[in-house]
Amino acid sequence: METLNESYWDNRYKNKDDRWDLGEVSPPIKAYIDQIEDKSLRILIPGGGNSYEAEYLFNNGFKNVYVLDLSTTALNNIKSRIPQFPDAQLVHANFFDLDMTFDIILEQTFFCALNPSLRLDYVTKMNEILAPNGKLVGVLFKLPLDKKGPPFGGNKEVYLNFFKPVFEIQIMEDCYNSIQSRLGQELFFVVGKNLKL
Repeated sequence: METLNESYWDNRYKNKDDRWDLGEVSPPIKAYIDQIEDKSLRILIPGGGNSYEAEYLFNNGFKNVYVLDLSTTALNNIKSRIPQFPDAQLVHANFFDLDMTFDIILEQTFFCALNPSLRLDYVTKMNEILAPNGKLVGVLFKLPLDKKGPPFGGNKEVYLNFFKPVFEIQIMEDCYNSIQSRLGQELFFVVGKNLKL
């Protein structure tokens, strides 16, 4: 497996080798965003890439939106599309080094882009950076895990094994509103910080 480091991801964006990029906000995430009433919430999109989700949020009045990515090219792509997006909220860093907290974290292809050996670390870090009543929301690929990635897949049972010990599972079900090319290949999930732990 290739080393999925900063230069790997930056080169993929430079070379436009980004088949996962929808070129628009993911419909399941858009549907979730559309029901959020409090536009002051702090929202993170980790491994956000070109982040059409961030653009959609920002253009709809959410001003506390942060995009984190290892790729400066991806972050620059966002800035070129949304020049008024605050520089301080385009975070060039490793997710595991992040030292901030958020009310909502939107998961869009990040979990499945990580080396599967980091999945437990991902769950631990998400729990650390979510505010007390925070939620982790998004889509996970429903693909065979042994598939050469990224993306690296899994299924509901695999994902629950990681998330259930740490989070309160509110939703984890097949997406009914995926884009055509991903129909049957995505799970939508909402997990909350489990304050009993």
